[in-house]
Amino acid sequence: MNQTVIKVENISKQYRLGAVGTGSLAHDLNRTWHRIRGKEDPYLQIGDVNDRSQKASSDYVWALRDINFEVAQGEVTGIIGRNGAGKSTLLKILSRTTAPTTGQIKIKGRVASLLEVGTGFHPELSGRDNIFLNGAILGMTKKEIKSKFDEIVDFAGVERYIDTPVKRYSSGMYVRLAFGVAAHLEPEILIVDEVLAVGDAEFQKKALGKMKDVSGKEGRTVLFVSHNMGAISNLCNNVILLQNGTKTFQGDTFEGIRRYQDRDNQLSKETILEQLKKIEDEHFEFIDVEILQEGEAKQEYGSGKEIVVRFQYKVKKAVLGLRVGIDLIEQQSEIVLFRTFHDDEYQEMNYTQPGTYTSEMTLDSDFLNAGNYLISLSVGIHNVRWISYDSIRVPLAITTLFGLNKFYSDTRPGLIMPRIKWETKNSL
Repeated sequence: MNQTVIKVENISKQYRLGAVGTGSLAHDLNRTWHRIRGKEDPYLQIGDVNDRSQKASSDYVWALRDINFEVAQGEVTGIIGRNGAGKSTLLKILSRTTAPTTGQIKIKGRVASLLEVGTGFHPELSGRDNIFLNGAILGMTKKEIKSKFDEIVDFAGVERYIDTPVKRYSSGMYVRLAFGVAAHLEPEILIVDEVLAVGDAEFQKKALGKMKDVSGKEGRTVLFVSHNMGAISNLCNNVILLQNGTKTFQGDTFEGIRRYQDRDNQLSKETILEQLKKIEDEHFEFIDVEILQEGEAKQEYGSGKEIVVRFQYKVKKAVLGLRVGIDLIEQQSEIVLFRTFHDDEYQEMNYTQPGTYTSEMTLDSDFLNAGNYLISLSVGIHNVRWISYDSIRVPLAITTLFGLNKFYSDTRPGLIMPRIKWETKNSL
């Protein structure tokens, strides 16, 4: 049985909204006075749960609350959850870039972290100098770093720019070199946040392959945060699921992914409408959205019959070039299969007058394989600005399909696109 290399005991992290540090001088004096008298910090008894959908009732919020888990040597553990669930905060605590409010962590071994683009890099130094600097921070000798140098540069693909200050690197070059350093300088524990999303598809494939080698062949431990469930399922032995700052599951990867996806699928119509109403814009307001098959909203949608995505919205001011549309997203991989707009067939921009409108997108469901999908709503003004409603995602479960091919977004030649019809009408 592999030994435990990470042990997290009752970790909590509290932040004060709108403040840097612990808060005001009065709060710090109050804390000190309670500590002198041997009493508990009074501010640990207050604070909201980390739920972005709820209105704040306190100046304090718990980004994490009572987190406990262990990770064994050689395991690849995925940390999953929606935006704001506390994943990055947890990794920062494990990397010791921030301290927990309560609880303790025990880590056995050297830790290399890649939490955001350029972590640990000095912008004025060259790529070469930063490799040696990071190796020294990890406690490696100059000889050890030299033995890995060529491998790192080759992996990152930045040989031509290795003596250029990294402040001149693109974000993709930055993250390739940073990951190369973190993965090749032999830390016992590698912590990787979603920064791999910055790289192109080829680099992401290389990075995932390297993480597999690091754990499988070299016996090192990896903590990996990602919204890409395909990468999580391909790489991780187990997952930790966070929700609103608390751990709701730790265990089998596929069971954790199922629970994560089920949370989206269980969104009620009332919850979706609540989210829609919270979004305010001077030109536009979503009123309602529903997915229908044969005129009915369902838990699951079958093959052979058209699916209609219908949404109602209000235009508050006359606007030129209004575009309302949806993304269809494969839930597990988070891949956008296609993006379409209500004005796709128009040859030129038109004025949309104030009023209440209903737009319907009709999709031939036989183009989809069985699985779980999300409909993400978006709206914009052509060539002027764009408002993303990515947080408004309506679940769509497709079952018993004998569909053709999965298709991917874009207008690149050779791709199969679904048969789509749009109809927009004034609701009044």
